[in-house]
Amino acid sequence: MLTAPTGHTARPPALDDAEAILRLVHACTTPVIGFGDYTLDDVRDELGRPGLDPARDAWLVLDGDEPVGYATVEGRGDGARADVDVVSARPAVVDWLFERALARAREVARAAGHAEVVVDQGVYRQDEALRGKVAALGFAVGTTFHRMRVDHAGAVPPPAPIAGLVLRRADDDGVRRAAHEVWNGSFAGQFGFTPKTYREWHEAQDRKSIFDWSGLWLAELAGAPVGFLERTDQFADEDRGYVGHLGVLPAARGRGVAGHLLRHAFHLDTAEGRVGTVLHVDSNNPTPALGLYESAGMRPVLVIDVWRGTFPT
Repeated sequence: MLTAPTGHTARPPALDDAEAILRLVHACTTPVIGFGDYTLDDVRDELGRPGLDPARDAWLVLDGDEPVGYATVEGRGDGARADVDVVSARPAVVDWLFERALARAREVARAAGHAEVVVDQGVYRQDEALRGKVAALGFAVGTTFHRMRVDHAGAVPPPAPIAGLVLRRADDDGVRRAAHEVWNGSFAGQFGFTPKTYREWHEAQDRKSIFDWSGLWLAELAGAPVGFLERTDQFADEDRGYVGHLGVLPAARGRGVAGHLLRHAFHLDTAEGRVGTVLHVDSNNPTPALGLYESAGMRPVLVIDVWRGTFPT
């Protein structure tokens, strides 16, 4: 049993805690944004993600038998970066969880030979308490993600053909490998992106309960891979499709590939009976993605700031 804030106990979370963790997250999130914004699949995927060691990378704080705090740390790349996620409505518990999470991020970076670690924490724009806490810890806003949504009144037809453009579903290893290369190439240099090997990427995709390989599409232009689309069931509880990722290689941008992939997602969503489509976009994205999504009828419905801090190890 870990040491814990006064009046609490703490231990690593287990998969059997998923439903209790979901209740906790909903209890903390609903007063801030009006809804839970988290599903049981989200909890289970987090607890089962590759590389997570619950004994060192996650904490569950309890008051009696009821969870009142939860946090995880996910190292990125060679250990110089980490994502943390701290959830609690109790200030003392928030303090304790950040202390543990930042200590673990420093430990991983130090073991990898880094003198400092860059740590990111996502914060809903409306969450004044968490914003104040991360600011006091030395974080500052690094970028802002907008959740975009379009509602479909009926069937959306397939996108108009583009000469030389072919979409291939990732039914075999060859298409998946090509899509992985495009994934690394199209997001290189963007905020928070860490490239993965094919094995790392494939394992992470395979473990997602909300993902099926039929939702991955490769775009080829004149026979060369240039773009990809990843559709998931992230928002199936709202009866909406979700574009998890959509990317186009720099050399192929400006030729209508991204718009074609987006409208392909709209078409597939309505063909499956979905009433809308959702995605997230970085407002500091070096590509004109935000304008593309707005031109396709999508509108922002939620703002999430990513706060970033740099800490010596």
